[in-house]
Amino acid sequence: MSSDNRITAEFSIPPELSDRRLDQAAAELLPEHSRSRLQTWIRSGALRVNGNIYRPRDKVMLDDRLDLDAEPEAQVTWEAESITLDIVYEDEHLLVINKPAGLVVHPAAGHAAGTLVNALLHHAPEVENLPRAGIVHRLDKDTSGIMVAARSLVAHTSLVDQLQTRSMGREYEAVVVGTMTGGATVDAPIGRHPRERKKMAVVPSGKPAVTHYRVLERFAAHTHIHCKLESGRTHQIRVHLAHVRHPLVGDQLYGGRLRLPRGSTEALREVLAGFHRQALHARKLTLQHPVTGETLSWEVPRPEDMNVLVDALRAHMQGRENHDL
Repeated sequence: MSSDNRITAEFSIPPELSDRRLDQAAAELLPEHSRSRLQTWIRSGALRVNGNIYRPRDKVMLDDRLDLDAEPEAQVTWEAESITLDIVYEDEHLLVINKPAGLVVHPAAGHAAGTLVNALLHHAPEVENLPRAGIVHRLDKDTSGIMVAARSLVAHTSLVDQLQTRSMGREYEAVVVGTMTGGATVDAPIGRHPRERKKMAVVPSGKPAVTHYRVLERFAAHTHIHCKLESGRTHQIRVHLAHVRHPLVGDQLYGGRLRLPRGSTEALREVLAGFHRQALHARKLTLQHPVTGETLSWEVPRPEDMNVLVDALRAHMQGRENHDL
C-alpha cells in the first residue's frame, strides 16, 4: 500500500458507496486524508477510477477500482508550538502519547492553536509531510489517555490499515450512570444525529460500530467499566453507552442532567457536580510495529480526576454497606 516516498492505495467500491460522488466515496475509503486533498488528487489524476481520470462530482459504481499514487507533500499549514507532551514511547516511526483531558487533537474553528497537532509539529517536524500530521485516530478533547501518531509514511499506512482491519487493540475505562448487571456488547450503527449536528447517534443508516464492555466495580448508582472497541466511530463509547441508558458521568453532550444516588454525602455530591468532562480514559493500546512487525502494547493509569471520582463512589458505597450492618 505504500513506499517511503509515495502515497499509494487500491480500493474496490463497496455496495454502500455505489452511485456516490467520487470525492464522497474517496472520503469514506480514505478518511485519514482531507476532502480538499482528495479532490486535488482526483483532478490531477493521482486518484483514478478504473485507470481513468474522473471529476470529483462524477459517480462511481459497485466494484469500480480506485487507485491512488501520489507524491507526499507538506499537507498542513498549522504552526509548530512548544507544548509539553507526555511521551510514552517513540522511535523514528511511532510516537505514543498520553493525552490529558482538555487537549484538542486537531486545529479547527475555535482551536487554531494549542492542540496536539501543534505540539507534534514542534516535537517531530517531519509529520508535516503526512496526512493530518500523522494523526490516524483521535480522542475527544475531554477524553484522556493513550494514542499513537505516525512519524513516517510507512508507519502511517500501516497504522491506518491496522485500524481498518480492526487489528489495533484499544481499551478504555469509563464510569457510567446506573448500576449495570453485567458486561455485554453493543452492536449498533452510528451516524450523524438527524437533528442536532454536533451529536452522533445510533441510526439505521450509520456505519457499523461494536463496543464490548465488562463491569470492573459496581457502586450504589454508578458502574466502573472496561470497554474494548472493534470499530472507531466518532463518540462511539459515549453514544453506545447512552443508547443503552448508561451515559458516561460528566458527559455534557450525551449524559443529560446530573443524577445523584439516594443518600449522597456532601463529598460525593461535590465530586459528581464538579466532574465536567466525560469519565472516559483510553487505558491501553496494542499494535504491530509497522516495520519490525513486533506486537507492542502500552498502558497508562487513570488520571487523578477519575481516581477521585472512583474513590468517592467507592467510599459512598462502603458507607451505605456499613450503615446497613
